[in-house]
Amino acid sequence: MEIKKIGIIGAGQMGNGIAHVMALAGYDVVLNDVNQQSLDAAISTIHKNLTRQADRGKITEDDVSQTLARIVPTLTLADVGATDLVIEAATERETVKQAIFEDLQPHLLPHTILTSNTSSISITRLASRTDRPERFMGFHFMNPVPIMQLVELIRGIATDEETFASCRTVVERLGKTAASAEDFPAFIVNRILMPMINEAVYTLYEGVGSVKSIDESMKLGANHPMGPLELADFIGLDTCLAIMNVLHEGLADTKYRPCPLLTKYVEAGWLGRKTQRGFYDYRGDSPVPTR
Repeated sequence: MEIKKIGIIGAGQMGNGIAHVMALAGYDVVLNDVNQQSLDAAISTIHKNLTRQADRGKITEDDVSQTLARIVPTLTLADVGATDLVIEAATERETVKQAIFEDLQPHLLPHTILTSNTSSISITRLASRTDRPERFMGFHFMNPVPIMQLVELIRGIATDEETFASCRTVVERLGKTAASAEDFPAFIVNRILMPMINEAVYTLYEGVGSVKSIDESMKLGANHPMGPLELADFIGLDTCLAIMNVLHEGLADTKYRPCPLLTKYVEAGWLGRKTQRGFYDYRGDSPVPTR
């Protein structure tokens, strides 16, 4: 099936990035959110990021205007139904995602493929709550979407081959690389990445090193471009905790137990860059470690 029109649910950091790359690749995009301010902020962010690409000579000024013209923002979820492919990019809570798919179901076209950008939640379980589990799969982009080259494609137990092939074709058109992952908690990237971040938090919690020494050690000693605590702040500590809980509950192994200090930061509302405080304080001219 040829995909021409794509619906994206959620205009946050991931949703606006997905809308950006889809529209730039020539797809017509319907971008939905429950909040007009979020939609306005998303369009502004997309415009800013496209302009930055144009300034660097990666795209033309015409590309900028044509890409923006392909994105139609809407507060009405039903508008998303009349598309060939839906990508849900709402908050990482299963109940929220299930409610979205249930509300969307009456408005879908018979051939519409449903996907979720979830970073850890069971695709099979989400698919089972819809009327088309064979046309449902995981479509997991990495953050920031316009820059990161990988997309994880996750089949549920019922996903058919045509659905997988259609989604893989979209990834190829974006100029990105698809990695096929099985439907187990956190898939590939976060199954490996999040326990490393969690272990870095334990290293801080147990006093083995400070925020600065832990991040410097991994950047200079393991050649990581960003330290694990700095990366956690970038991802969002609430998202890190949610994924660790999915791993812990889904695999029943104590090695995935979230560090109590990570839980404490989330309880305090110190979620990283998006709240201006996490393992670093971002309210000044430069980030300052909070421990």
